[in-house]
Amino acid sequence: MHVDVDLKVLYFGTPVVLISTVNEDGSANVAPMSSAWWLGQACMLGLGNSSQTMRNLVRERECVLNLVPPELAGAVDLLAPLTGASPVPERKAAKGYRFEADKFGAAGLTPQASESVAAPRVLECPIQLECLVEKVHPFGRNASGVEVRVVRAHVEERLVIPGTAYVDPVGWDPLIMKFCEFFGGAVNVGPSALASAWEMPHGVMPSAAAASG
Repeated sequence: MHVDVDLKVLYFGTPVVLISTVNEDGSANVAPMSSAWWLGQACMLGLGNSSQTMRNLVRERECVLNLVPPELAGAVDLLAPLTGASPVPERKAAKGYRFEADKFGAAGLTPQASESVAAPRVLECPIQLECLVEKVHPFGRNASGVEVRVVRAHVEERLVIPGTAYVDPVGWDPLIMKFCEFFGGAVNVGPSALASAWEMPHGVMPSAAAASG
């Protein structure tokens, strides 16, 4: 039986990406996002227009998409309320965001030099995709879709099917953002600050509580 629901959130489940870019002063920025999908060698990113990441993408025309494993859910959660934009955009300030210049350090992540772009990779991420911006498409009132092309892919050797250029889908377990909560291996892996910011009506899932206890 179906019921009609005016859904407040439509995040049915997408991989979490740490997108790293370069700020105006040459420093590194890294931000979590979960509105990304791939087609061929391209990826479409959904981002708010006022974010520091969006400003960097439009200016520098490059980035690195670092795909996150479930073990990094804590680092993603540390980054969730931070922004590299100063002053903090009004919409973000209302949700409790605060400015942080060193987001890599704040999340305990390690910048790693890229090979074809200036933006750094995230060492702790097993899949890192260096990308160039192709086009920016307006999306709604306050967001844009950023079309990027993957120009270099770095994958931990253990995740590559031997003798091929394919990632092992059994070995690769991405961190998934599902209705503002973190999932890995179909299990809720921990609490999400984003869920609180978007006023999701639940906290830690029972499975996560058991795992943390």
